[in-house]
Amino acid sequence: MAEVRIRKTLLSVEEIFHEGGPPAADPHRRAAAIAVIANPFAGRYEPDIAGFMDDLKPLGLKMARILIRALGGNRAAIEGYGKGAIVGSAGELEHGALWHVPGGYAMREALGEAKAIVPSTKKVGAVGARLDVPITHINAAYVRSHFDAMEVGVSDGPRADEIALALVMTTGPRIHARVGGLAAWDIAGEDGLR
Repeated sequence: MAEVRIRKTLLSVEEIFHEGGPPAADPHRRAAAIAVIANPFAGRYEPDIAGFMDDLKPLGLKMARILIRALGGNRAAIEGYGKGAIVGSAGELEHGALWHVPGGYAMREALGEAKAIVPSTKKVGAVGARLDVPITHINAAYVRSHFDAMEVGVSDGPRADEIALALVMTTGPRIHARVGGLAAWDIAGEDGLR
């Protein structure tokens, strides 16, 4: 349908040792991959945009694999994920929704057995806009210890005619998770919820 034209990419990796409590022996790691692309629908209303999701699938898979490598290369170590999009001001919110399928399925494919829906958020924003990408456990959305978010953004994007597409992965729960709920080791893993 349309060529995916990438202006720039960004990779960010955080290591969190503590949040005021005892330092962890192994830090919580989370990473975000962002691609700033040209929005082929900017500046006009286009009724038929769904085909662009197929065009974005290779980009989603490439970004998912980059995140796995950035977090150590072992896909079995990935426990949380999320996705998001910031649409430049000449676009519309629905253009960010185009990332749902290629971003989510790419991570699930790259990780192998991930069962939970990939949480998502999107907005229309100006250059430098930031987005809090929600994160949940890859196999069970109700694992409370993995409810998290990672702020993402690009200082010079998205420009009015661009979209910033983001994927996020983590290696475990919040560093001092202790509010109860379904524990990761108690996941039945049958429905992606529990």
